[in-house]
Amino acid sequence: MTLFEFVIRLSLAFFLGAAIGFERQYRQKSAGLRTNTLVSMGAAAFILLSVSLTGDQGDPSRVAGQIVTGIGFLGAGVIMKDGFNVQGLNTAATIWCSAAVGSLSGVGLYPEAMITAGAVMLAHLGLRPIGRRVNSLPDLPGDLNEGTFFYSFQIKCLDKVENHLRIMMLETIKSDGSLRLQSLKSFDNGNPDHAYVEAKIVSYGNNDGIMETLAGKLLLEYGVMEVTWEIEGQQNDQ
Repeated sequence: MTLFEFVIRLSLAFFLGAAIGFERQYRQKSAGLRTNTLVSMGAAAFILLSVSLTGDQGDPSRVAGQIVTGIGFLGAGVIMKDGFNVQGLNTAATIWCSAAVGSLSGVGLYPEAMITAGAVMLAHLGLRPIGRRVNSLPDLPGDLNEGTFFYSFQIKCLDKVENHLRIMMLETIKSDGSLRLQSLKSFDNGNPDHAYVEAKIVSYGNNDGIMETLAGKLLLEYGVMEVTWEIEGQQNDQ
């Protein structure tokens, strides 16, 4: 490979990676102009290294496979979990695509590299308004009741009836196959005569009715002063 061809391939990776990164930078994403440019150039450089060292006898696809693995670790660094929501998947996928563009440039597939870069930018610019319109559509009637629900249950009671109430809650949860106890703890909050019982319950499907029924039964028990419950989060099955 001549030096001129090396520069052409690396330059194409640079400009295509920068084109992808410009849109990310404009959207103020964590991986923007420089990150996507460097990922594209780095992928191209590794491919060029393989081609330069081995010539026609080598197999650049082996290096490309290692690039895919390495980019997977890099993409994982931009994915963040916020409560029950996951952010950064789109940015991680863009980094992965930038590596693919760089790899195509490195092996000399110029039209394919430009088409791939254009498709990546089209996905960001063209599909964004479509995604917003889809998100604005009303939910189907069953959607609101599907998925995994995370309930928080709190009881304020006299200390001497705490164990009885804990057993009642456990029996209710065990009697329904869609409920699972995540945690159960008690504390006195500075008053030894009173107890506060807090349970975290995972429900496969909406079980507001069961929660309300359980709260009503507990309120009828001797020594119970207050019962509250709420949905802390919902995770839809994808």
